[in-house]
This record gives sequence, C-alpha cells and structure tokens, in this order.
Amino acid sequence: MGRMEHRAIILVSLSLQTILILFAPFRKRIPKKPVILLIWSSYLLADWAASFAIGHIANSQVPDSANPITDDKGCHLVGKNSMICQGKVSHASGNKGNKSSENADLLAFWAPFLLLHLGGPDPISAFALEDNELWLRHLFSLLVQVIVTGYVFLPTLPENKLLVPTLLMFVAGIIKYFERTRALFLASLDRFRESMLKAPDAGPNYAKLMEEFSSKKEAGLPTRIEMTPEPGKDSKLATAVKEAEQLEELDVVKYAYKYFNIFKGLIVELIFSFRERNESREFFRRINEEDALKIIDLELNFIYEALYTKVVVVHNKIGYAFRAVSVGSVVAAFVIFARLNKICFTKFDINVTYALLGGAICLDFITLILLIFSDWTMAAISSNKKGAGILVSIAETYLKFKKMRWFKDPEYKEEEVLGTCILIRRWSESVSTFNLIKYCLRLRPYPLKNNSNLIKKGIHYLSSIFECCLPHIDKVIDYLGARELVTEWRYVSSHRLPRKLWKFIFDELNRKSEDAKDTEATKRICSARGAYVIQEGQWEAGVAEVYQKITEDYIENVTFEESCYVCSTRGRGNKRCN
Repeated sequence: MGRMEHRAIILVSLSLQTILILFAPFRKRIPKKPVILLIWSSYLLADWAASFAIGHIANSQVPDSANPITDDKGCHLVGKNSMICQGKVSHASGNKGNKSSENADLLAFWAPFLLLHLGGPDPISAFALEDNELWLRHLFSLLVQVIVTGYVFLPTLPENKLLVPTLLMFVAGIIKYFERTRALFLASLDRFRESMLKAPDAGPNYAKLMEEFSSKKEAGLPTRIEMTPEPGKDSKLATAVKEAEQLEELDVVKYAYKYFNIFKGLIVELIFSFRERNESREFFRRINEEDALKIIDLELNFIYEALYTKVVVVHNKIGYAFRAVSVGSVVAAFVIFARLNKICFTKFDINVTYALLGGAICLDFITLILLIFSDWTMAAISSNKKGAGILVSIAETYLKFKKMRWFKDPEYKEEEVLGTCILIRRWSESVSTFNLIKYCLRLRPYPLKNNSNLIKKGIHYLSSIFECCLPHIDKVIDYLGARELVTEWRYVSSHRLPRKLWKFIFDELNRKSEDAKDTEATKRICSARGAYVIQEGQWEAGVAEVYQKITEDYIENVTFEESCYVCSTRGRGNKRCN
C-alpha cells in the first residue's frame, strides 16, 4: 500500500467513528430504515477499516525504519532545529519542513489511533444482542492488535522523536478497546443472568434448631418457637407514592431505575416472586398514565443502554478513573505534538495528525457531554438527593426540558399525539402496525393520495410494477433468506402514539390487574384475546347467548392469527368488529 493510501484509510476510519458517535443515538429515536442502514454499515466498516489500516501499517515497516528520518537530500533531524546533510550540520528554520517519503515515527504514532477507533464510541458497543456473545473474540482481537501496534512502534526506538505522545495514545487506545470488550462481556446473556442472581440464602439451620429445641424440652425448660418476620419484605416504594399524585421528574428517574434493576432479569427469563409482581402492580395503580409512560420510557432506555452501549462500564468509580486517564492521555499527546519541532514531516502528514488528535478530542468531548447528561447520571443524583445539593436543581431543570411532549396533529383529527424533539427523546414515540389483510392478499398497503407529489407518485408506480413481478421475485427472496425483512418493509408502518390510545391501554391494564390475583387469573386475562370484554359485559338475555357463541367459535377455539383474520375480514362489512 502506498503512502497516500495509508493516510486515506486512516481518515476513513476517523470519519466512520464520527458518523457512529453522531448517529448511533438516533437508532432508538428514528425508526427509519435508511438511518438504521447507515449505522449498521458504519458499525461494520469501522472495525474493518481500523484493523485493515493497522495491518498495512505493520506490513509497510521496512528493516531500516528505525533509522533517523531523512529527506530526498539525505538530511536527517538531529536536534530541535538542526539537520545533518552529507556530514554537515545545518540549522533549519522552523517554517521549512524536512520531508520524507515514508515516516516510520509518524506511522508508529498513528497506529494507536486505530486502536482507539477499534474501541468505538460509547453510544454503540454492539448492534445486536448476538454481538455481545462475541466478547471473547474481541478480547483476542485486543491482544492481537496490541501486539501489532507494538510491532509497528518498537522498530522506531530509540530515535523516535514522537515517543511520549505515541505512548500516551497507546495507553488511551488500550483503555478504549478494553472498555468495549468489557461492555460486550457484561451484556452477554450468560453474564447478564449471573449478575441478576443473588447469593443463595441458606436460611436458619433447622436441624440444629430442632435439636436444641428437643434437648431443652427434654430438660423440662420452658420452650417455644416464635416466627420473626423477615426484614425488608414490605417495600416502601409502592406506598411512598400517593394515589393520583404527579411525580417530579427526578422521582420518575428514581423509580424507573429501581424497576430496571428488578425486571431486567426478564431478558434472561428469570422468575420473579409474587412480592415483586404485587409491588410493581400496586405502584402503577397509584400513578397516572403520563407518569407511567415516563417510567416505562426510562426503564426501557436503561435496558437498551445496558445491552448496546458502554454505559455500564463507564458509570462507576473505576470507569470514571479509566476515562479520565484516557481523555487526559489524548489531550497531553495533542499538547506535546503541537510543541514539537515538525520540520521533517510533510505539511499533509502534520494536518492528518492534527485531524486525528483533534477528532479524538472532539469525540471524547461529545462522549463526556453524553455521559454527564445521561439518565444514569440523573439516577445517581436522584438516589442521593440530600448529598447532591445544587445538582438536584440542575437535574430537575434538565429533565423538565427533556420530558415528553404532546401536541395536536392535524393528521390525527387534532388529537394529542406524542411528539418530543428528536434530539432529546429516548425512543421513536411511535407504534407499529401490521396490515394482516394486505399481507394475506399480497397487496402493498400504501394508497396513492390525490395530493401526493411527483416523487411519491413515482414510487407508487414503481411499486405497482414491483407487484406485477412479485411472484417471480418471491423465490429469490426466499432463497436469500430476506423474507422477514421484505415483509416488514411492505406491511409494517409506524404511527404516532395518540394520548387517548395510551390512556385507554393504561386504564385497561389497570382494570385487569385488579383481577389478576393469582397465576391462573393472570393467564386467563393474558390469553383472552377479546373474550374477556364479552364475558365481563352486561348484555341482554338474547344477546348474551349470541356473544357467547361468537367467543367460542371465533376466539377461544381458534388460533390468534385465525381470530384476527376472521375479525378483520368481517370488519370490511361491519366497522363495529373489534
């Protein structure tokens, strides 16, 4: 690989890191396929570009790369402003650079930047859950890349003029890559399950207790057994909230973080006690629908960030210490390089180096801002209100600025829908719908409106042509294994969440939770699929038998897909079908 190609791939790696840190947070906020595709492709290319560049830099090392830096005239740097040219010492001005065709010192300085890039930005450590299971592969890759980077660096000793900044960037790169590997390990399902398992409680030694009881009884001593209630069984969390009371924003974060730590075990199919279930049910029955949505919003955001970002690794004392060392090393390397005499480096190479250093500092600055204003920081403040002082006021102000907002949308007949600003919301704030009838009829569910522009009309006509060729394309899609992806693209659409719909869902869940006294009742409610409403309704004598027959024929005795299809096909002639 030539001189310019080295620089190009290094700058490509930096560009991919910039794309990831800027766009990765939008993965959970925008449910658009182009955005997801951009993040996914950048995520895959980022690792490839960094590994590719390190490998070719190592491959470009020549046996005499440890020799002093020379230019086309045989000059090499010997001091701050001095060069030796054909045995003569001359003094060069600071404005004229000593150019070389291949600068081993500079390549050795660039290699740790690629190690830094392999660590990736904080907002995305994994793209899918399966990526977390590859933590051992990343650990092996970390060891290999460190060895390769060392192989690039060692031949430049002891004359390396960039020794100190190179070592500083080497430390920063190792820390960054280790953080990512650690994040993948903690988010892997086995480790995630282990972190949820508490230390086994053997309880009292019943054999010893009964032996002591029997011996005292035989001795004629007054003996009796008293049961002492186990401390901490009755949680104060649910009872701390008064019914219909509006929660403060910081309290919302506190409760969301509390329930995140309890119910994140659902991801690894852990079984929870009735106490935890009843506590959660009682808590949500005491709050209003808006606070409930805020808590669920935050709780799911905690789960997302625990599985797909570095947040768990960074948000602790050790993580803060490592991050301080990493950022400090990058800043120190920048300062040292800026003060060095760079007479033997080409202007282009100097600009590339400044781009790498400046890019690393900017990315760390963005990461620091995200770290300070993350929900995890707010949760830490909410758990220590008394000791936080002025931080509580700052956190409350920030959370009020970031809270969910409703607005009236003309497309939804002036109903209030959820529409928080994209930059501050935690999820897409939309609900997905699947058009089952169009799927069964193999029709595309996007009608052409009269006011559609030329682009939409063009897309519509192209889609019509696609529909004609669909029977022939189906075989290709099945062969490529892209059936699920194509089905989602064709029949799934997103809509804003109306406030009225959320209130209806929350009220219905609250009402049904009152009847969920035990496991059997809970199973019956969850599997009702509409039969619950009919059975609970107050009907006239003749109507009750008819509805009972409908329940048996179209709901209870058929599968879920069949019941949906029957109801939907009937609904075309009867809009009252539910």
